[in-house]
Amino acid sequence: MTTQRILILAIAFTVSATAQPPGKNIPVEKDIIYGRAGGVELKLDLAWPAEGVGPFPAVLCIHGGGWQLGDKQLYGDLIRGLASRGFVAASLDYRLTPRFAWPAQLEDVKCAVRFLRAHAAEYRIDADRLGVLGDSAGGHLALMAGLTGPGDGFDSASCGDPRVSSKVQAIIDFFGPADLTSFRVPKESEPLIIRDYGWDSSQVLFNLLGSRDRSAPVFRQASPITYIDPADCPVLIFHGTADNLVSIEQSKALDRALAKAGVSHRLEIVEGEGHGWTGARLERSITQAIEFLDKILKR
Repeated sequence: MTTQRILILAIAFTVSATAQPPGKNIPVEKDIIYGRAGGVELKLDLAWPAEGVGPFPAVLCIHGGGWQLGDKQLYGDLIRGLASRGFVAASLDYRLTPRFAWPAQLEDVKCAVRFLRAHAAEYRIDADRLGVLGDSAGGHLALMAGLTGPGDGFDSASCGDPRVSSKVQAIIDFFGPADLTSFRVPKESEPLIIRDYGWDSSQVLFNLLGSRDRSAPVFRQASPITYIDPADCPVLIFHGTADNLVSIEQSKALDRALAKAGVSHRLEIVEGEGHGWTGARLERSITQAIEFLDKILKR
């Protein structure tokens, strides 16, 4: 997903989530160091509700960009919008490819969840009410963060305190790949990938997973659909029927697997839309996302 599309999503989320654009009254702390890994400091930005003493439910927002592009600033308006609706909201930087390969990206997301939980009192967070939200590659990471557990090996001891749980209570996925063993970008969309990333989709995945062999164990290891369990938290999925980068079949397969396991979830299909959408349809999607977060995290 291009940086431009990510920014559109973040802005539209803010407009939809609040009666007016989030104002200067929303407290925001930037560049909080949530961990160190691979020789780099990992940072997040955090926004709080302007009113109330908490503890508040929290949402960690994960940007897309093919695991290669983007940063936490793209969700600056998004976290303010969520804060205006009564959530502590964070947007994180995570280690990107090609410098850092899998599973660095997921380890960082889980590290950030553990950081928020470990510092719940300091940041007025209800440690038992944490959600994750992401789009595209960020949606993939949100699914992985929410569906994997401590026995899956992604809670790195080198980042944060592994004794603190990285479990979350809600997942929102905007058109993220769910099964990398079957995920393929259509040939007609390869020029878009090359334009945005500098190489084709095969190389993008190679940069992430270190292999082009779909039967290699790492492809299954990095697929959210692998980890579905009846005890998983509720999941809300959005996908456009005309997505030319991540096929809607990815989310349909995820929908079937969640249903088979008896996991509470909903797939919202957006007819005729591609890899991201704007206008009234996105506003409706965001309203649904806010209602989902209210229902799951504020009950």
